Amino acid sequence: MIVIRDSERRVLTEPSVVAIGVFDGVHLGHQKVIGKARRIADEKGARAVVVTFDPHPARLLAPLRAPHSIGTIGQRVELLERLGVDLVRILTFDRELASESPVDFIDRVLVNELQVVHVVVGRDFHFGRDRAGDVALLEHEGASRGFEVLAAPIYGAATRWSSTVVRQALSGGDLELANATLGRPFTLRGVVEHGDARGADLGFPTANLGLAPFQQVPAIGIYAGSVRLPDDTWWPAAISVGTRPQFYEAGEVLVEAHIPGFSGDLYDTELDVAFLRRLRGEMTFDNVPALMAQMGHDVGQTLDIFKKFSAESYPLLGWSLGQRR
Repeated sequence: MIVIRDSERRVLTEPSVVAIGVFDGVHLGHQKVIGKARRIADEKGARAVVVTFDPHPARLLAPLRAPHSIGTIGQRVELLERLGVDLVRILTFDRELASESPVDFIDRVLVNELQVVHVVVGRDFHFGRDRAGDVALLEHEGASRGFEVLAAPIYGAATRWSSTVVRQALSGGDLELANATLGRPFTLRGVVEHGDARGADLGFPTANLGLAPFQQVPAIGIYAGSVRLPDDTWWPAAISVGTRPQFYEAGEVLVEAHIPGFSGDLYDTELDVAFLRRLRGEMTFDNVPALMAQMGHDVGQTLDIFKKFSAESYPLLGWSLGQRR
């Protein structure tokens, strides 16, 4: 798959079917839109292209109300590749782009750069200066420029798939709803940082995950999950999202993963941490031995959940039986 940023801008020489959107999280609604674009591209003998934006437009337009990111731009690109996209055009969302009229955007990006023959968007899609562009405008302009428009629904049964639903579910501790909307386990990506080695002192060493700014995290609590190591293998992981109140009165929220059976140096390594099930909330204990006993119980639950987890149900996570420990 080809990825093109503004600094690498080029004009395509063959027609494309373009899906446009932020696609933060690449949830089931996004997958539906992109799947439509892929099928139409196959029918027309064209490239399946996704146009997306980085950073999230709200980060510039309404920074105080901007949502946290469900995933990094790197995760987004990888998921799009697994959906069969041929090319991803990442547009830097800056003041210049924000002030561009919808018609100018259509001409500059879709027509002149991508040779578009079909556009696929969600039904509530808006774009351009002051969000003045919508599906009706796309259809009107497409009629004179030689491209068609499909507004794809982003509903499943009676539920609306949306990034907002995912964020609210994660914040509220409803991991089941978040994962059901994503169509896969929610996964954080970050670089392992040095901590205070508190977990190692207790017999449960952890990888402390440093996250990108404005990253959405699950509600404070203990989770059963899995970690993808640098050799692309997935291992079970007991994950803590919390402030460690047993030892600190006002600690910062940390994401820490204990990987049973693993020994090695992961500092400065980028890891994917997938959340499978919420086990409990964060707690304090009468003494350290009681804490250690609970941690041992959490690890046991994690191992049981990991063994029963059907990775084949989530192809976008990139798992296979041969890659599990």
